[in-house]
Amino acid sequence: MVGRVEPTHRPRIVKVEETRTDTPSIRTLMFTDEQCSKADPGQFAMVWIPGVDEIPMSLSYLSGKGYCGITVRLVGEATQALHAAKIGDNLGVRGPYGNGFKIAEGGKVLVVGGGTGIACVAPLIERLSTRSSELAIVVGARNKSELLFLERIKKATAKAKTRLLASTDDGSYGSKGLASDIGITLMESTKFDAAYACGPEQMMKRIAEKCLDKAIPLQASLERLMKCGIGICGSCVIGEYRVCKEGPVFDAEALRSLPEFGVYRRDASGTKIKV
Repeated sequence: MVGRVEPTHRPRIVKVEETRTDTPSIRTLMFTDEQCSKADPGQFAMVWIPGVDEIPMSLSYLSGKGYCGITVRLVGEATQALHAAKIGDNLGVRGPYGNGFKIAEGGKVLVVGGGTGIACVAPLIERLSTRSSELAIVVGARNKSELLFLERIKKATAKAKTRLLASTDDGSYGSKGLASDIGITLMESTKFDAAYACGPEQMMKRIAEKCLDKAIPLQASLERLMKCGIGICGSCVIGEYRVCKEGPVFDAEALRSLPEFGVYRRDASGTKIKV
């Protein structure tokens, strides 16, 4: 694990150095920022798009040597602007923020990612591939064209004892169904020493419940509306926790104490929205 990086709260201006089209709705932007590149997997940066907005983004590539990246699904004005970004365009970044994943040393490890949740756990998988005795990785998406980072994961785990399984909602690749379905089936047949999850909240809720039932230590990354990223505004509060400060990674026991987990989130006005 890279040593803890203390963030500075003033945006650092970086230039987009590389763009990649990962799926029809997902792009990756690469840039150089020494602090973000040394983040722990699961930490995030606040990304400022000049003239548009500032939003939290998981760090999906972590070189530890300056080069890093964010992976963006097209969902609104800010992400549309990021999708339109070209090489040489300026962005502001601050962070890294939050608590990332704690890397399991040895043992059998399960990683479940759905949708763009794979962007959050991809750097984690790269770290685990050299530390775990056995890896089971489940990736899920709506359809084959939206599956993210399959080749990257295959390359990262080529020398590790790994099972890589995929699911799609429509059955166009891998198993038909949800990533959580495969994860739960794996937990029925294998005693894992640790589990990690990121993706749709209802998927993570099912994984968390099974991990609690099987006494498997789980770390899961939550997503909530964030405005400041430093624990001041309170927009990301869930139960007694601020996702930007006490999260975004939580263990299963913490998640069990949150009745809203997997049920609803809040919009910018504080209105409850079912997840």
